[in-house]
Amino acid sequence: MSGSLTLSVSSPDEAREPFLRLAARAALVDGQHPFNDQALVDAGKGTRSLLLAERGGTVVGAAIVGQGELEFTIDPEWREEGLGRQLLEIVLANSAGSGGAGVSASSDGEQLLAWAHGDHPASRRLAATHRFVAVRTLLQLRRELPDGPVGGTPLPDGFRLMPFRGGRDVDDWVRLNARVFAEHPEQGGQTAEDLGFRMSEAWFEPDDFLLLRDSAGALVGYNWLKVEPGDRVGEIYVIGVDDAHAGQGLGRYLMGQGLARLVERGLEQASLYVDGENTRAVALYRSLGFTDHTIDIQYRHRGR
Repeated sequence: MSGSLTLSVSSPDEAREPFLRLAARAALVDGQHPFNDQALVDAGKGTRSLLLAERGGTVVGAAIVGQGELEFTIDPEWREEGLGRQLLEIVLANSAGSGGAGVSASSDGEQLLAWAHGDHPASRRLAATHRFVAVRTLLQLRRELPDGPVGGTPLPDGFRLMPFRGGRDVDDWVRLNARVFAEHPEQGGQTAEDLGFRMSEAWFEPDDFLLLRDSAGALVGYNWLKVEPGDRVGEIYVIGVDDAHAGQGLGRYLMGQGLARLVERGLEQASLYVDGENTRAVALYRSLGFTDHTIDIQYRHRGR
């Protein structure tokens, strides 16, 4: 099939089926999803644009752009034909202000960030030839889960663990999460609306959202688990402890409780994502048996 690539903005409802089919094929081949959760949430809310790339009337790729970020993938059946390069160049051209309403990821090409999920050689080649420089590394770690109970750190005195039940828990979590991830706005900027969007997803299970409160009832830590329906791998989706309680073993305790919950659900492996520069967290996870699985790289465009 010949012809140039066209990139068009689609509503989430219109694009849902072709987008999900393409993303599933890419995930099957690449071993991980081509779009992160926040990009999907923002596309669903309409705060980022969902784009479908077509050639000759066939959907061959997809992208999510906006808020200064870009994520995209090409259908595995259509790779090695230069389509990824074409898609990237269309977005870069429009980010530089040369037209294409809705296709632009950023009003300033020099600030454009792009995620490469999996750090594949093709992604590195595109980055090198289009003036992108790596600025962040995100590790996915995994470990096998035992058939029986998981040994863990005992709960320190003065704290109690409970499942998420909505209401007060929503506001308490949003505030604590903002403090824990103050230096990472993509996570620390989560709102009650973002939380509500995730609570509507098929994978959300309140009993998999573990909250730790102190004797006064203040939320001091949490371990939110994510298990996709039918999957055998459970994710430590996001875990955090208030800095005021650092060094008390609460992070290790929450990890142990999360792993125990995944075992209770009959899962085979646990996974998590962690910033490569967060050496304290990486050391904790490795001490719990987690090893490297994949690497995501975030690139920044250096402009023309």
